[in-house]
Parts: sequence; C-alpha cells; structure tokens
Amino acid sequence: MTITQFFAILRARWKVALAIFLSIVVLVVGISLVLTKKYTAVASVVIDVKPDPLSAVLYNGANPGLLQTQIDIIQSDRVAFRVVKNLRLNENATIRSQWQEQTNGEGTIEQWLSETFQKNMDVKPGRESNVINISYTAPDPRFAAALANAFVQSYMETSLELKVDPAKQYSSFFDQRAKEARDALETAQKRLSEFQRQKGIIATDERLDVENTRLSELSSQLVIVQAVASESGSRQSAAAGSGSGNMQEVLNNSLIAGLKADLSRGDARLQELGARYGDAHPLVIEAKANNDELRKRLDAETRKITSGVGVSNSINQQRVAELRASLDAQRTKIQQMKTLRDESSVLVRDAENAQRAYDIVLQRLNQASLESQATQSNLSVLTSAVPPTTNSSPKVFLNAIVAVFVGVLLAIGVALALEFFDRRVRSADDVLSAIGVPVLGSVPQPNAKRLFRKGTRASLMQQKLLGQLPAPTKGA
Repeated sequence: MTITQFFAILRARWKVALAIFLSIVVLVVGISLVLTKKYTAVASVVIDVKPDPLSAVLYNGANPGLLQTQIDIIQSDRVAFRVVKNLRLNENATIRSQWQEQTNGEGTIEQWLSETFQKNMDVKPGRESNVINISYTAPDPRFAAALANAFVQSYMETSLELKVDPAKQYSSFFDQRAKEARDALETAQKRLSEFQRQKGIIATDERLDVENTRLSELSSQLVIVQAVASESGSRQSAAAGSGSGNMQEVLNNSLIAGLKADLSRGDARLQELGARYGDAHPLVIEAKANNDELRKRLDAETRKITSGVGVSNSINQQRVAELRASLDAQRTKIQQMKTLRDESSVLVRDAENAQRAYDIVLQRLNQASLESQATQSNLSVLTSAVPPTTNSSPKVFLNAIVAVFVGVLLAIGVALALEFFDRRVRSADDVLSAIGVPVLGSVPQPNAKRLFRKGTRASLMQQKLLGQLPAPTKGA
C-alpha cells in the first residue's frame, strides 16, 4: 500500500473514522466527568540510620531489603487492624450497616474494613533514600488524609511492638537463665570453699613456693652432710687400719705428741743402758717397763681419738639419713600439695566459668530489659497528610489526550479494516495493481479544478502509454 492509496482510503472512509474518533473522545471525556472525584493524601515517614542506643544496631539506609520489609509491614493485616481499632470504625452504625449489606454478615467487620483500606492504600519508597510515602485515596479529602495519618501512626506503633515484644520474651528467657546461672555459681563457690576448708588451703600458690624453697634447702643440706659423712667414713676406715697413727687428729694431738717424745727419749736411754750394762741389768729392765707403759698409753690415746672419729662418722651418717627422710617427706608433701592445687584449680575454674556465664547472662538480661521498656523506635514522621485541594482522579485533560490518541488509532484501524473487506478502486494505481492494464486517461470529478490546459493531460497520458508499449518490429 502506497501513501497515495492510504490517504485515498481515509478520504473515502472519513465519515466512519470521524464518527469513531468522536465517539471515543466524547465517551472518555463524558465518563471522566461523570466519575466520582477521588482525592489522594500522602504522608511520609523516615527511617533513622543512626545506631540504636540500646542494641547498637546500625540500620543501613542503602539496604533495599530493609525498606521492602518496612513496606510489607505497612501493607500487613496487623497494621490495617490497628487502624480500625484506633479509629473505632467498627463501632460506627453506618459502617456496620454497609458491611451487613455487602457481606451479608460473613466474616468480621474488622477484616472487611482492613481489606477495603488496603485496596485504597499505596506504599512507595523514596528514590535512593530512607523515606517511605504512604498514600490513601478516597472521595472525601479529609477522610483520605485521616486514613493516611492513621496508617502512619499504626505502622509506627506496630514497628515498636515488633521491637519490644521479642525483647520482652528475651528478658523473660534471660531472667530464668540468670537464676540458673546464679544457682550454678553459688554451687561452684560452695564446693570450692568446702574443699579449701577440708584441706586447710589458704593460699595454695604461696605455700607451695615456701615448701619448694624448703625442699631446695634440704637438698643443699643433704649434699653438704653427705660430703662430710663421706669424709668421716674415710677417716674411720683409716682409723680402723694400720695407718691410724698417721691420722691428722692423732698427729695434731698434743698429748700423743708428748707421749711420743717421752717414748723416743725412753728408747734412747734404753739403748744407752743396754750398751753399758747389758739386758739383765735392773736399770735396763726398768727402762723397758717404762717404755712399754708409754706405748700402752700412746695406743690408748690413739684408740680414744680414732673412736671419736667413728662417733663423728656415725653422727654424720645419722644426719644424712635424717636429711634424706626429711627430703623424701618434703617431696611427698609437695606432691600432695600439687595434687590439692590441681583439684582446687578445677574447682576454681568451675567457679570462674560459672561467674563468667552469670555475668554474660546478666548483661544480656539488662540489655533485653532496657529494650523491652523502649518507647521510641527508629521511625519519625517526616510529613503528615493534609486534605488535598485537587482531586487525583479522574484527570479529564489527561484522559482526553489519551482518548484522542486512541481514537485516532482506532479510527484509522477501522477504516483500513472496512477497506480490506470491501476493496474499491481509489486511484489509477489501484487499477494498474489490480488488472495490470495501463491507464489511458481519467475523468475528473465535476467539482474538480482544471489544473491543465486542454490537450495537455491527454498528451501526457499518451506519451506515458507510448513509453510503456513495446516498440514495433521491423517491417510491421
């Protein structure tokens, strides 16, 4: 279809197209004028992004999930029921009669009102902000503003309940846990105190340090005494043998030194007397007797000194045994103290763990208790709804523009559809496309203006025809 054919069809079907266009425009404008005017009131709330002073929870303003959750809360039945409850619309006799007429008493008036309110209420989040706009549409502008503000108030109250109710449940739960934790702490402390009382433990670590010091001192004393005992044992062995006279105690004894000197002089005198008088002389016999007496006294003194060395060795050995026994007893005592300390440490750790658990539960209890007593939420009213001065629907001018656009399209579509079912020749191009025969001429309409001189249009048509006919063959 060419543009010429298109305009030819519209020119031929203009009455039908114009009738359809005017019908649509008049119908839409008429309906828009007849429809009841409705007014839309808008209220807005803002979500605070600052941390909660009680729970220190930071609300992320850029989180779309948070805004969508708040929108779902506003559109929930719980908020709608609260609106009905706050406005006491269920107590209005007129509204009750309307409910009886429309539902025949089925269901509840609260449910019917909440469903009605939710149909006329719209919630939209602000663009890249934490603002939520709540709008309500109604025939009465004051009623629309009242419902919008009522939804805002109910939403804030519901949001606060959703925050406080779990906190109250947590507070009750942690209160019970705190009692159990306190009982466990008292039991652990009682077991520790009873154990310390039975075992006589006052300061385990300090006493253990003292006992360890004493053990070190006993070990040092034992080493020293063992060295002294070893030396005294060697001296006793030497005293028991043939070298007792060469012992230091014997050599350093003045009495033995004097006896040895007297014995030396007696031996020298005996040799002198024996050389002078012979062995049978009474002086020689007397000298021998004196020397023998000196030797007996020397042996007796030597034995006395060596016996003293044995006594000293016995004392040293006894001291070694006593120190070793004390050392073993001290080791056993320290081992017992370590065992008691380990047992006491287990009880101390139990008491510390019970104290730590009680502190954590008590902290959570205090926090939940504060949250359960909160009277402020993170929501604030940004703007309250006021009765609108202009109606939001119907929009006569906008509907008229849409009706004109739709009417033009529908009029053109109907004209083309009628032409499709009843095809007619509208121009010379239609004849050429329909039967494939060139057009020799056309008769203008009676009221058409003459645009060409006489003979001009015919000559042009003849030239066009001669140009489309095939050239004659040679000899024709």
